Amino acid sequence: MMESTLRIALIYPDLLGTYGDRGNALVLAHRARARGITAEVIEVDARSSIPESCDIYLLGGGEDAAQVAAAEGLMLAKATIERSIEAGSAIFAVCAGFQLLGNSYAAADGSELQGIALLDMVTTAGSDRIIGEVVIEPAQASGLPLLTGFENHGGRTLLGPGEAPLGRVIAGRGNGNGVDGVMRDGVIGTYLHGPALARNPALADYLISYTTRISLEPLVDDLLEQYRAERLAYASLTGANLKRATRRLHRG
Repeated sequence: MMESTLRIALIYPDLLGTYGDRGNALVLAHRARARGITAEVIEVDARSSIPESCDIYLLGGGEDAAQVAAAEGLMLAKATIERSIEAGSAIFAVCAGFQLLGNSYAAADGSELQGIALLDMVTTAGSDRIIGEVVIEPAQASGLPLLTGFENHGGRTLLGPGEAPLGRVIAGRGNGNGVDGVMRDGVIGTYLHGPALARNPALADYLISYTTRISLEPLVDDLLEQYRAERLAYASLTGANLKRATRRLHRG
């Protein structure tokens, strides 16, 4: 869909900005510009209409009342979002934003609220809150390395039979059933905070490549690789068995 500028839409940062997920927009813009791609971050607050002309749409995490307000705005913009996806745009949604892409999600009082049904999935309330480090192993076909993040949520998300997860949980709990998130071409949801794209640059590059149709040259960042190794080492201390999957640490 991209023309001359990569347009990155940060959707409702005033509602879905509790956990610093706006950092995902900064990472995308930085990594695009480092490859000579002009990038623009557009913040769309809850009083504004969601534009159809953007290439990557970002949704972050938020508290319960903010999630309800965000759902109302997204329902009004559903047709716009669907047209953008059909034209080749991508969506990256985290935590509350991820839940809103499904058929329904559980409110704080346990009641069922409607999502925008962009994806076939439902989120129910769990008996406990899930907090801690997460490591997931994406499907080999995605070309993505191990992904790390921090989760803080009470939801349990069940994907429909036609949906695929972002990856298998190695450490942490993710959706609550052995996998985390969802991935359908350029539509990606996850419970990974961090911000997720700062901790997982290969995932940021996947989104950029998907929308630009450009094969990106790798960016060398020794400090970032050191941080990723530290996070994986920490996860291994929690009992995660990373030996089989660490061959994919440096890919991307």
